[in-house]
Amino acid sequence: MCDKCSENLHQAVAPSRRAMMLFAGSALAAAAFGGSALAKEAKEAKAPPKPQNVLSPDAALKRLMEGNARYVSGVSRRHDFKHEREALVGGQNPYAAVLSCADSRIAPEYAFDSGRGDLFVCRVAGNFAGDETVASMEYTVAVLGTPLILVLGHDNCGAVDATIKSLKDDKPLPGHIPSLVAAIAPAVKTAAQQSGNALDNAIRQNVMDNVAKLKSAAPILNAAVEQGKLKVVGGIYRLSTGAVDLLTQG
Repeated sequence: MCDKCSENLHQAVAPSRRAMMLFAGSALAAAAFGGSALAKEAKEAKAPPKPQNVLSPDAALKRLMEGNARYVSGVSRRHDFKHEREALVGGQNPYAAVLSCADSRIAPEYAFDSGRGDLFVCRVAGNFAGDETVASMEYTVAVLGTPLILVLGHDNCGAVDATIKSLKDDKPLPGHIPSLVAAIAPAVKTAAQQSGNALDNAIRQNVMDNVAKLKSAAPILNAAVEQGKLKVVGGIYRLSTGAVDLLTQG
């Protein structure tokens, strides 16, 4: 290549000093604007839809039980569901999760005088933690930042009573109901060794067993418990009064 061609090629690919300064200035301006926009977007994305639900595990338990006290006393608050719906369109940050029996007489949202977006509720007859429920609890803790899980049993539980009778009579129940029996059976067998009312003991034991299961569920829930970010407790809902008696407080 001749010297002239080499000189022309260099001039074609090498930007002038002025062009470089203009480019740098534009890049800095774009970066500044873009960075500001991204920071604003990130800030907005992190802002919880219900800031009052950002609580420690102990504060969440206190709030939950205060709600139950209002419910029992018949002085539940009036909730503004319209504006709650609007605030929750883009996300949720419940302050507590509840694993409750599917019994129609149990309604955690009422029992704890809560609004929309306050409670993350899983319900199944016999309030036990199967794989899907454990996964759901992992989701609310790891993704939504929920600091409290309550396993909520209730007196006169039909699922527990049916399990006791099925095991005693050695008679399988129809349909898919044996899957419920299999899940509750360990608690019934343990409670059979205890003195007192067999049904009450089994209901209590079932709650305690599932509290233990959720607290030790690896790798997400057990880590959150160990780090002090999560508390898992158990309670019994009393049908006659609506009161929740805590069995464990974490």
